[in-house]
Amino acid sequence: MTFDLGYGTNGFANHRLDDALAVIADLGYTGVALTLDHHHLDPFAGNIGGQIDRLAARLDQLGLRVVVETGARYLLDPRHKHHPTLVSDAQEVRVDFLLRAVRIAAALGADCVSFWSGIRPSTVEPEDAWARLRSGVDAVLHGAAEHGVRLGLEPEPGMLVERLADALRLRDELGSPELLGITLDVGHCVAVEPVDAAACVREAGDLLVNVQLDDMLPGVHEHLEFGDGELDLTATLAALAEVGYRGLAAVELPRHSHAAPEVARRAIDALRAALPAPDHPWLVAAERSVRSAPDSIRVLFPAAGRHVGRAVDDVARTRLLVAYAAAVEAEELGRELTALYRHGDDAERRGVLHALSEVGGLAPVAGVEIVKDALRANDTSLVAAALGPFAADHLDQHSWRHGVLKCLFTSIPLAAVAGLDRRVDGELLRMVDAFAEERRAAGRAVPDDAVDLLRSQS
Repeated sequence: MTFDLGYGTNGFANHRLDDALAVIADLGYTGVALTLDHHHLDPFAGNIGGQIDRLAARLDQLGLRVVVETGARYLLDPRHKHHPTLVSDAQEVRVDFLLRAVRIAAALGADCVSFWSGIRPSTVEPEDAWARLRSGVDAVLHGAAEHGVRLGLEPEPGMLVERLADALRLRDELGSPELLGITLDVGHCVAVEPVDAAACVREAGDLLVNVQLDDMLPGVHEHLEFGDGELDLTATLAALAEVGYRGLAAVELPRHSHAAPEVARRAIDALRAALPAPDHPWLVAAERSVRSAPDSIRVLFPAAGRHVGRAVDDVARTRLLVAYAAAVEAEELGRELTALYRHGDDAERRGVLHALSEVGGLAPVAGVEIVKDALRANDTSLVAAALGPFAADHLDQHSWRHGVLKCLFTSIPLAAVAGLDRRVDGELLRMVDAFAEERRAAGRAVPDDAVDLLRSQS
């Protein structure tokens, strides 16, 4: 596993901080999401320096990595929850708090400081709220740069930055600063995002600096225990492993403090059960078999999902094909890729398409033909898989353009298209513009991805 599992202290509000850390560590978590609050490391306390030193020593003793969270409800205003924010009046109070959090994070050696935008007041126009947000984040970024601390902007239901696309837009407008990353609450993805949490993880990719884990129901911003909502936990954790996320993924259950130890125990049990198993004994033995007897790929490749689980079968099949590629000549690899794709079910075909990013360069002619066939499919998972890194490097421009357009027609997020920024050209923009005009003429909504692509190149 590339990432650490943690638990948020806002789910231990009835515990002393030291006791909460001990329970979290004893349960087997290896990290903690520390919410600065009046009862858990108050950043405005007079003896804050000494508290930080003691906490740093305790975290080291328990072997816990840490991220700093800034979502305390009444720390800044005892009468108004979460106020002031980066988009409300008295923004400077929030900025000061975030800068204090940055200094604390630096002293603790924390991965990042996580924050959100705030809800736009009804008296503030959207463009004015956005301008406030930009200036506030810019001010915090200057402080973060002084201490070398990364920031994680969290999309939050109902706030100005509500979805991942909003956070990415702000980051782009600020010049894509290296220190500004993304905090992703996977439950929020269920509640408000147009795609599932696994897809959001893939879209955020290497911008992820912090992940919060909880379950939710569509349209309802209520943090639930795993299994009580509609989050596909197994697929989400597999996506984190797939993108190579190496940060902290911490359980975020701020309304479960009344039963914190038991809830935290149930959570880690669920997480352990859902974690991908890239070193599954069957897979290790299968790789060994393929290296010594390459023809065994024909039996083992279709069987992968049955043995390692649906959530990680793409990873397993890629590893089998990497082992196969190391054992045969390029021409034989191309023939086998074609046969496995042609005779496989949709899951096996998707496995071949994902594996092309690792082995397709050794058999590019066969790989291109496989990608072209997938782009003619009705299965959107095959279309999305076809436009991965291999297609970005090897597919001809004409076919690639039509693949991008098919994504728009079939509501596949353009985040699935690898290399979009470097391969977009005037002809693609003309095609997308014509597509958008046809939609408008028919009285149908134009996908946000189409609008964003056209705007980004204008």
